[in-house]
Amino acid sequence: MTRRILIAPDKFKGSLSAAEAAEAIAGGVRRLDPGAELVLSPIADGGEGFMEAIATALPSRWIACPAVDALGRPVDTRYLLADTPEGPTAVLEMAEAAGLWRLRDDERDPLVATTRGCGMQMAHAIRHHAVKRIILGLGGSATNDGGAGMAAALGVAFLDASGTPVDPVPARMPEVDRVDFSSRLPLPEVVAACDVDNPLLGDHGATAVFSAQKGSTAGTRPRLEAALAHLVERSSGPQAGTARAAQAATTPGAGAAGGLGFGLLHFADARLVSGFDLVADLLDLPSRVGAADHVVTGEGSIDRQSLSGKGPVALARLAREHGVPVTGFCGLADDAARDSGLFRSLHALADTGRPLEELIAHAGPLLTELVAGSRFIDS
Repeated sequence: MTRRILIAPDKFKGSLSAAEAAEAIAGGVRRLDPGAELVLSPIADGGEGFMEAIATALPSRWIACPAVDALGRPVDTRYLLADTPEGPTAVLEMAEAAGLWRLRDDERDPLVATTRGCGMQMAHAIRHHAVKRIILGLGGSATNDGGAGMAAALGVAFLDASGTPVDPVPARMPEVDRVDFSSRLPLPEVVAACDVDNPLLGDHGATAVFSAQKGSTAGTRPRLEAALAHLVERSSGPQAGTARAAQAATTPGAGAAGGLGFGLLHFADARLVSGFDLVADLLDLPSRVGAADHVVTGEGSIDRQSLSGKGPVALARLAREHGVPVTGFCGLADDAARDSGLFRSLHALADTGRPLEELIAHAGPLLTELVAGSRFIDS
């Protein structure tokens, strides 16, 4: 009997796109079972690769757009313009403009990083293509500005006590005395696709959980947290009040992408949805999972943080609902993921003992070898 195997990984950040990871895994599966029917369905949960995943599901075209990176430098970006029953829809990734991938390690500084480029893309889609909806994937950010830069690009003014505009990066956030919504660009429906469920502030918030990878230190994290708290306190205006800002700050997903989830909720009247659920619906993943004998997924790292809603974990939970076994392959795994009970087995490239540089440089062939050597089909 022919075995049907669904191969649905996310990206291996810094090494493989989701599509490349799917091909690498498929190469290993073919060695284990040459007669298996393989269905390749790369996934995304809101981070990098989100636009590509949507592009496979919707009639669409790429749009070039000038923007700025997280340090305010001009960059060429793109977004997806899709045809949907609701009308033209712009599909964006915040990481396209303000992602970590655009910065060298020694450039990472969330005190001065901005989401302005993300707002520039949103404004471009509205002004040039009259979009009826914006879908924005959150993840992979270099920022911790609570979405203030994005809001500024849409016309929200951040003013000091004398009424002078302030560039609302975290380092200057204490200067902000009030926020003026009156010149904000009229917005269509905005949907933010989140890959995490963290709130904006606190021990599980944007600064505490995610800012270290963006370049924060023990000395700068209190300043970053205070900047976000000040943003919430001062975010009042004709279209929003302080109470509403406080409510947005506690919403699951508000801490996504350095607090861009909060910014979209409060400044752009967005609704936050699970990035994986959105992609799963467009790709009809529930039907694909239900028709499979085995699901194979993966990502660069499957760990405790992944359990908050990352794509491979969400897929594993979906497969469990259908009674379909799941095997995971990744670069790194921790005990929390291994002991989660979600995976029949979880295999990590790091367990081979090879140097990290080699794993990154040769991730594709090494992933194929890992899959072929795992004999997961017989387990």
